[in-house]
Amino acid sequence: SLVSYGSDSDSENESESGTGVEKVSPVDPDAVAHLKPLQTGSTMSLALLNSAPEVAVKEAVETGTHLDPSLKEVTYNPTYETMFAPEFGPMNPFKSQQMSAPRNMLSGYAEPAHVNDFMFEQQRRTFSTYGYALDPSVDTHQASTTTYIGAVEEAEKNKGLTVFESGQKKTEKRKKVKGGDAEEIDNFLGPWAKYADEKAVAKPSEDEQKELDEITAKRQKKGRNEEEAPAEEKTILHVKDMYDYQGRSYLHVPQDVGINLRSAEAPDKCYLPKKQIHVWSGHTKGVSAIRLFPNSGHLLLSCSMDCKIKLWEVYNERRCLRTFIGHSKAVRDICFNNTGTQFLSAAYDRYLKLWDSETGQCISHFTNRKVPYCVKFNPDEDKQNLFVAGMSDKKIVQWDIRTGEVVQEYDRHLGAVNTITFVDENRRFVSTSDDKSLRVWEWDIPVDFKYIAEPSMHSMPAVTLSPNGKWLACQSMDNQILIFGAQNRFRLNKKKVFKGHMVAGYACQVDFSPDMSYVVSGDADGKLNIWDWKTTKLYHRIKAHDKVCISALWHPHETSKVITCGWDGQIKLWD
Repeated sequence: SLVSYGSDSDSENESESGTGVEKVSPVDPDAVAHLKPLQTGSTMSLALLNSAPEVAVKEAVETGTHLDPSLKEVTYNPTYETMFAPEFGPMNPFKSQQMSAPRNMLSGYAEPAHVNDFMFEQQRRTFSTYGYALDPSVDTHQASTTTYIGAVEEAEKNKGLTVFESGQKKTEKRKKVKGGDAEEIDNFLGPWAKYADEKAVAKPSEDEQKELDEITAKRQKKGRNEEEAPAEEKTILHVKDMYDYQGRSYLHVPQDVGINLRSAEAPDKCYLPKKQIHVWSGHTKGVSAIRLFPNSGHLLLSCSMDCKIKLWEVYNERRCLRTFIGHSKAVRDICFNNTGTQFLSAAYDRYLKLWDSETGQCISHFTNRKVPYCVKFNPDEDKQNLFVAGMSDKKIVQWDIRTGEVVQEYDRHLGAVNTITFVDENRRFVSTSDDKSLRVWEWDIPVDFKYIAEPSMHSMPAVTLSPNGKWLACQSMDNQILIFGAQNRFRLNKKKVFKGHMVAGYACQVDFSPDMSYVVSGDADGKLNIWDWKTTKLYHRIKAHDKVCISALWHPHETSKVITCGWDGQIKLWD
């Protein structure tokens, strides 16, 4: 701002003399009134100047103070203009009355009115069914006549009946249906009585009838085939003489193999197998299970998808001794009794068969029309006549081989039963299933006393008891071997988890070395995996088979002999 202390002429002179002060052109006296000093008596004072005065905005001038529409309480009396000012921006001059009217639905504004839910639904259904309904704009209590909207003629014709009331007409019709009234029980012929007349029922033509008869005949024939007797059993002896010069059969334990196969003691120290020393080939399809002869382990029994069961020598010439033929479909599981004189086989033809290991004769067969997935003799000496089988229909069935009858059923699983393992001196057994659970049963009591199932658990289709009877090794479908305690509490041992192999989708059998220092298992890639028991470290991996290595057995009397079998149809011995 330019402040002048002298007269107008003085300022003009100064600007002319070139003192740097510009010449001010003559202006309105009101505009510079505030620049002139105020004189009060002899003293002279300057007017205070506000460099940023408050400027009224257009909206404030037009509508007064802005009122927040969300306010619930106003502390002053606002003007009409303030209260009805637009919420945002200036008024829209082009807004029609209809547009500015408040709307809470597409067609306008609906006032809240109390209507009984039942009444509303009744009228809505009546309108959608018959095309008329009570006029909602008329108060029915005060109006002398009932008014309708929609199909008024239809309403008068039906006397204003609603959907709920008009049902009475149908019941009257129903009583006239042929067959009599349900109340007259003696004469009532049932709801299908009106179709009793042959004329009313459509019949197939001659050609169609002929076709139907052929189909039914085929079905009956198929049904008879399934119920027919099991496949014929026969056996083939592959060695020249069944008995030696002393009259001993191949079941006799040899004593010229360098180790005492009759002793119950396990070797002191086991070692990792390094190389393949023999291949037993004879099966034309994949081998599903192998079992060593009880106690001695001098014979090996194998079952295959070629429907055959074979018995092999483990020592000396390692010949195939006998083939057992008697199943019409792949054999799933086998199990010796305690002495090895008999064994059971379970196959997909839904039969369980009991065989004589020496003569090859089929002693008896059992079935409940379901597929057996696993079979186990009761290991107790006084219960050698009893065996249990895990079935595809979620049951564990117990048979007596003397009578051939089912004596007990354990029916608690929610999926097909995969394994049965006896624990706790054979007083209990553990079963696993496709329902991803593990159940523990007391023998002959059909209710599980322990049920183990965690959300994180996977199905465990192969379970093995450790040589010392303390642990259960379970092949889990998430590519690891889990260890459960086999005494009392059956707790998962979280410190012992064996990983590093690929088994998802295959029931690869696990086994322990006799001295409990190693754990062995096959895998989906055909490899034999060996872990250290103490550290759970994967020590060794051998490419054993071209296809899945489904089972691995460590010989109970040998320090480093492991037998593997695979879906390539071969059984191999490693040392």
